[in-house]
Amino acid sequence: MTQSGRRLTSTDVAPERPLASLADDVRAGLLSRPRWLSPKYFYDDRGSALFEAICATPEYYPSRTEAALLAAHGREIVEYAAPDHMLELGSGSSRKTRHLLDACDALGQGCTYWPFDVSAQMMLDAGAELVADYSWLSVHALIGDYTGGLANVPLPEAGRRLIVFLGGTLGNFEPPAATAMLEQIAALMRDGDRLLLGVDRVKDTATLEAAYDDAEGVTAQFNRNVLRVLNRELDANFPVQDYSHRAVFDRDMARIEMRLAADHAHRVTLAALDTAIDIEAGEEIVTEFSHKFTPDTLAALFETAGLTIERHFEAEGGAYSLVLAGKANP
Repeated sequence: MTQSGRRLTSTDVAPERPLASLADDVRAGLLSRPRWLSPKYFYDDRGSALFEAICATPEYYPSRTEAALLAAHGREIVEYAAPDHMLELGSGSSRKTRHLLDACDALGQGCTYWPFDVSAQMMLDAGAELVADYSWLSVHALIGDYTGGLANVPLPEAGRRLIVFLGGTLGNFEPPAATAMLEQIAALMRDGDRLLLGVDRVKDTATLEAAYDDAEGVTAQFNRNVLRVLNRELDANFPVQDYSHRAVFDRDMARIEMRLAADHAHRVTLAALDTAIDIEAGEEIVTEFSHKFTPDTLAALFETAGLTIERHFEAEGGAYSLVLAGKANP
C-alpha cells in the first residue's frame, strides 16, 4: 500500500487470473479474420483526452444523459443503498461520481470511496480533489485491471457496499463476458449490498451511429489513435491517416461496431512481434463493440447473473438506464 495523506491512500490489486498483454491481444486479433483489436488500448494519454472531447460533442448523448440521471436520482439511490463503502469499477476521473457524493453529503451518509482503475495518477489526482471538496470523505484508490477479476479487491468486511459501474462500459463486453462480469460482481456482494449499473438502450439507428461518428471527427481521431499505440508500443508502421473510421449499428446483435477501414492495400510490419501482415484495400479492423439493451434483455441478463433489479431509472424516451440491483435470493 502507498499512502498520500491520511484520507487518500492507494493499493495495487493483483489480478486473480492472467491478463493478456498487448502483444498477446494483437497476435490474437490482427492475425485472425476478421481482424480485431481490444478497445482497452484506446486509452493512452492522448486517447483519454480524446474521449473527454468525445463526451463534449453534441452527438454523444450517453455521458450527458447518465450524468443527468445521476443528478436527478442520486439522492434516492444513496437513500436506498445507504453505502458505507462505494466501489467504482473503471472510475476514471470520478467526475460523474460526484453526483452520488453530493447526495451522500446532503444526507449525512458518510462513506469511503474505492475507485478501481488502471490509471494510478488519474485516480490520485481525482482523489486529491475529492478529499479537498468533501471534508468527511476518505478515498482508497485501487490500482489494477478489474477485468482480471474482483477476488483480490480489499474491501472491508463490515458495512454496506454500493458497487458502481457506469458509462455503459458493460456494453463493451461480448454477451457471455458481460454475464461473467456481473456474476463476479454478484459474488463480491453480500446481503444489503447493491450494484448501480449504467447502460445505453436500443434506439433509432441514426442517433446511435451519430453518437459514434460525430461531425467534428473527434471519434475518428480516437479510433485511429489505437494504431498510434501499436506503432509506438510494438514498433509497427501503420499508416494511421490512411484508415477511415466507420460506426455501424447491427440491429440483429443490438450493438454499435466501430471499425477502421484501410483506404488502400499495404503491408504492416510489427517489429516487436517479428511479423508482418498484408491489409487489403477496404479491409476492416473491428476496434470496439458497444452493446445496447432493452428492458427485457437487461432483466434477462441480471437474472442469469444472480441479481435482482430493485430500481430502474430511465431517461426520457428510454434513451438510457441506471439500474440499482441487489443479490437474488438463493
